[in-house]
Amino acid sequence: MEENQQYRESQEPKRTAPYAVASLVLGISSLVFSGVGITLVLGIIGLVFSNKGLAELERNPRMYTGDGMLRAGKVTSIVGIVFGGLALLAIVAVLIVGLGVAAAALGGTL
Repeated sequence: MEENQQYRESQEPKRTAPYAVASLVLGISSLVFSGVGITLVLGIIGLVFSNKGLAELERNPRMYTGDGMLRAGKVTSIVGIVFGGLALLAIVAVLIVGLGVAAAALGGTL
């Protein structure tokens, strides 16, 4: 009986790992919307989803496939987070310089 169960398990097609598609879509979206405030949110959510999906895949490797999508989603999410952080730093720097120039033009200091 155990042989029949193993045979059935080997014949069942593997399903895509949970969160694989979502993490990839969110990671790519975080790259597409780089420089916009939402890129950090998309990247962080994509990273969380890819980590959850990889953990589930490691628990049940015979049941799931899609590790490539999860890893690509993780990488694109990380790159999107980095780009979003750099864009946020650039915006803050421009605001600080702009306020300094405005204060100097008005003859005062901040």
